[in-house]
Amino acid sequence: MIDVDLPAYGWKPRKYQRALWKYLRSGGKRAYEVAHRRWGKDDVALNWAAISAMKKVGNYWHMLPEASQARKAIWDAVNPHTGRRRIDEAFPEEIRATTKDHEMFIRFINGSTWQVVGSDNFNSLVGSTPIGVVFSEWALANPSAWAFLSPILLENGGWAMFITTPRGRNHAKTFFDAMRDEPGWFCEVSSVEKTGRFTSEQLAAEKRQLVAQYGEDDGGAKYEQEYDCSFDAAIQGSYYGKIMKKLDEEGRIGDVPYNPSLPVITAWDLGIGDSTVIWCAQQIGPDVRVIDCIAGSGQGIDWYVRELGKRPYTYRQHIVPHDANNGELGTGQRRIDTMRSLGMNPIRVLPRTPVDDGISAVRNLLPRCRIDRKTCQRGIDALEQYRKSWDDTNKVFRDKPLHDWASDYADAFRYLAVGLRDREDDKPKAAKRPRVSLTGSPSGWMGM
Repeated sequence: MIDVDLPAYGWKPRKYQRALWKYLRSGGKRAYEVAHRRWGKDDVALNWAAISAMKKVGNYWHMLPEASQARKAIWDAVNPHTGRRRIDEAFPEEIRATTKDHEMFIRFINGSTWQVVGSDNFNSLVGSTPIGVVFSEWALANPSAWAFLSPILLENGGWAMFITTPRGRNHAKTFFDAMRDEPGWFCEVSSVEKTGRFTSEQLAAEKRQLVAQYGEDDGGAKYEQEYDCSFDAAIQGSYYGKIMKKLDEEGRIGDVPYNPSLPVITAWDLGIGDSTVIWCAQQIGPDVRVIDCIAGSGQGIDWYVRELGKRPYTYRQHIVPHDANNGELGTGQRRIDTMRSLGMNPIRVLPRTPVDDGISAVRNLLPRCRIDRKTCQRGIDALEQYRKSWDDTNKVFRDKPLHDWASDYADAFRYLAVGLRDREDDKPKAAKRPRVSLTGSPSGWMGM
């Protein structure tokens, strides 16, 4: 018989962590902690997973936004105060049966399992059916992961813990606002002002470092997010964050119903392995009414055609990227031919366009848009979240977008912007009448 105390190594919750810990120990199933940097969010989650796994046999996940970042952030992360890996502190060797480093997977002596996964590939892991999931850095994760896993956890009586710092007014904020008064949920915002974790001198030094690293605007915004837990601060490196915030302030994001007297234009991002996303819009002069956003994963083109067919829309045009001419995996048939065979007409295939040119087109289009919040909320979140990738070695933003869950939505909107722009550019221009000036006319011209 193995005698091990959990939490291991004498770990105890800090004073400001006790409310969350007490909720979990009392049997709480849904917790949402928005907390500042170095609050200890992952430490609480790891220690709770260890206790849960030994009390109830099942599969447990610690989910990061991307599987590629999971190893550095969790699996290989070292506690600087002890020199031990965080997973070794939470899951001592005495309770382990198997550890698979390449899979970031642990099997415990009682048959439970724990694994680090990514919200970008949760579909490939569903066979293991978790009964406890930590959504770490939820503000950067694919929100579809919760939509998929929620009914599973509800059915098996499992628990879910959301831990994050804010990243703009995206799905993390709307979800927090919706759940904060929901019976049975624990929801808390822990800013540095509330916890008193750092001195004013430490915080001032941290802010100076962030400004030196990211610049005045981005550094200040990152401080507001990471320490003040502000949902209103701009997302660093965001392509459209400021424009989207202005649209919201101007009331251009809200109720934008379908107008039956106007045709609908769709713009597609055709994913292979990723999500396929479709934006639906109507045009009134220079103004664009974005009325719908359809997204799915692992579905054939016929599924999206049926979804469009369920709407009462009259379609004018379907805009698709240049790779619509590529063959589908398995059949080899061009996707554009598949779409046409399913009745999608007329289809316009865009030429290959540089991403930077498309981003510029979106920036020009967005100020003319009104976007329906009810049908497009996930797409709105994605446009706010879409940002430059970060070069951690050189500490600068790269000149290319980060590819995550938001990029599929942003790519489809980019095709909409390019398609509408090019269509306007193709319109015949009215011939300008020559301007005749009589000033300085040749002598005698007036009398002719």
